[in-house]
Amino acid sequence: MSEKHIRVRFAPSPTGPLHMGGVRTALFNYLFAKKNGGDFILRIEDTDQNRYVTGAEEYIIESLKWCSIEFNEGVGIGGPHAPYRQSERKEIYRQYAERLVISGNAYYAFDTAEELENMRKKLEAEKAHNTSYCAATRMTMRNSFTLPQTETQTLIRSGHPFVIRFTMPADKEVTFHDLIRQSVTVNSSTLDDKVLFKSDGMPTYHLANVVDDYLMKISHVIRGEEWLPSAPLHVLLYKALGWESDMPQFAHLPLLLKPDGKGKLSKRDGDRLGFPVFPIQWKDTATGEIFSGYRESGYFPGAFVNILALLGWNPGTEQEILSMDELVQLFSLDKVQKAGARFDPEKAKWFNQQYMKALSSEEITTLLMPMIEELKINVCHDYVKKVVDAIRDRTVFLKDFIYNARYFYSSPEEYDAQLVAKKWNSVTPGLLKSIAGVMEQLEDFTASNLETKVKEWLESNGIGAGQAMNALRLAMVGSNNGPGIFLIMEIIGKEETLIRIENALNRLM
Repeated sequence: MSEKHIRVRFAPSPTGPLHMGGVRTALFNYLFAKKNGGDFILRIEDTDQNRYVTGAEEYIIESLKWCSIEFNEGVGIGGPHAPYRQSERKEIYRQYAERLVISGNAYYAFDTAEELENMRKKLEAEKAHNTSYCAATRMTMRNSFTLPQTETQTLIRSGHPFVIRFTMPADKEVTFHDLIRQSVTVNSSTLDDKVLFKSDGMPTYHLANVVDDYLMKISHVIRGEEWLPSAPLHVLLYKALGWESDMPQFAHLPLLLKPDGKGKLSKRDGDRLGFPVFPIQWKDTATGEIFSGYRESGYFPGAFVNILALLGWNPGTEQEILSMDELVQLFSLDKVQKAGARFDPEKAKWFNQQYMKALSSEEITTLLMPMIEELKINVCHDYVKKVVDAIRDRTVFLKDFIYNARYFYSSPEEYDAQLVAKKWNSVTPGLLKSIAGVMEQLEDFTASNLETKVKEWLESNGIGAGQAMNALRLAMVGSNNGPGIFLIMEIIGKEETLIRIENALNRLM
């Protein structure tokens, strides 16, 4: 590992909500920094003003905060390399773009959109190997290599629109070391003369990213695999600017794949398959469309972080449930895999369930009470705790204690039609009335005593327990759900139990 002080950054673009893949990138940067006593920086790369989305920056910061991914330098908190928004640093980039022009590593290009389109069509018609603006085509275009110097200066002074492009070397092997993929080699003939500085006075991602990483003394660039094709250009930019000895080490993380493993996980996949792909809920300000988030879907932040950590990395042990402190202690880039990581939404639920099981019933009840009060369900803390104890092994989310257990808070409004058809017959009303008579006499209305007395009565009358239990569950729950029927009756109490039997008799007879 480099002897330089560890400094890493998460540099998202505020062009929309932060995808869970982006959160994983932030997490791996954070874990790496914490493990090595380094700094973690949040930088906003908003050079593409046309794609800027209002509220996206705030969304990014809130998402990281919910996940307890803390940055110690950057947007919102400042630091020695402020400002941390690239739109506030645009004057810095121009000087480096000009330096590249002076050294011959970049050039002014004055081509119009029409001229660029004509070039592409011509190359496509010729079935050229590379149909972009590159070493093979630049000398046929309008730029400072093909125009006289006086004309170039006249065009610039007159305010004629121009961009600054990188002078990509012809047919050169560009090799760099990636901490995950080892040695990577790309031939420059496959690369184009990327725009470094745009006609609107803003740098592109490529120039701004390299300049900022250098000026902010970034030691390691840990980012998604989608940036791997850009890495050769970034390596060449470091060399062209004379910063090769200060070039950070690269680590390109594997893609997050769809549940079937076929292709990159996208925001549409979540909606299509019924799971979130964003950390917190996002509302599209343009369309009004709302995309679900893990927070609003009921996931614990620790469970969400745990899920992300194991997508493309493993600690080398069988342990799956890991706290943030444990993740920091165990994390290393040499345990990150190259292959894409398939996301399993069912496994994600399992993680949340494990985090739920780790909480005491008292802790779960305390978390539930604000939800209970907001829904105006008139039950006390101790009552909710009994419900939690009864069904906690069956639950995945906090909301399950309410929405999947409505029968604990109110009498059934309707009864499962299929269950009624199968389990309710001509003898059921008389059977329920008799069982209600047994219950009315009981002072000890606990599950164990209820079970003993009801089963004693059934046995003495030669009635099978199955028929009675089905009828009671239908009356208490309205369906076939829930824990033991006698436990349900103990929790809702004697009075409510008898009311529900009476309701069922009135509605189903």
